[in-house]
Amino acid sequence: MRYSKWLVVVGLCYVLLLSSSIVQFGKITDNTPTNAAIVLGAAVFEDQPSPVFEGRLRHAVSLYKQGIVGALIFTGGRSTEDSLAEAEVGMRYALAQGVPREVIYYETTSKITAENLHYAKELTHFLTYTIVSDPLHMKRAMHLAAQQGIVAYSSPTPYSAYQSWYTKLPFLLRETVLSLFPVAQRIKG
Repeated sequence: MRYSKWLVVVGLCYVLLLSSSIVQFGKITDNTPTNAAIVLGAAVFEDQPSPVFEGRLRHAVSLYKQGIVGALIFTGGRSTEDSLAEAEVGMRYALAQGVPREVIYYETTSKITAENLHYAKELTHFLTYTIVSDPLHMKRAMHLAAQQGIVAYSSPTPYSAYQSWYTKLPFLLRETVLSLFPVAQRIKG
């Protein structure tokens, strides 16, 4: 009985440390110039980006305009409720912000982060990438990129829709669970 209590305490400490490391990692921005930004997909509403996706798109366009990235890669498929794929909405957003079409790439196949990264790399074969997502998503996204041999730098959006702990806590719990159980994040096919 005594050992089981210690196991619970050790397990809880591990989960708290993991959650803390996710929060801390999300504060790291690396502005090393790269060939392209991979913008990880997020929900869209019909043909418009959700506030979460818009924060990522706004940041990616800013990185391009500052010359930190040479191209933009939008990722994400289409749900049955939407008229456009996440990546298509991202491309339309960037074009409306004055980004030239010739530096925009997109893939509409992926459904999860690991697939976003896989198909983006397969699409372009650039040497270096900047990963753009929400701060609480960055640690897992960077880990998945490294697993796939992607040379990547972290650039969490400062425009995240997750501003209060009321909105951040469910996202943090999700990222913690996905970090604990990475099997569910494998690329299909």
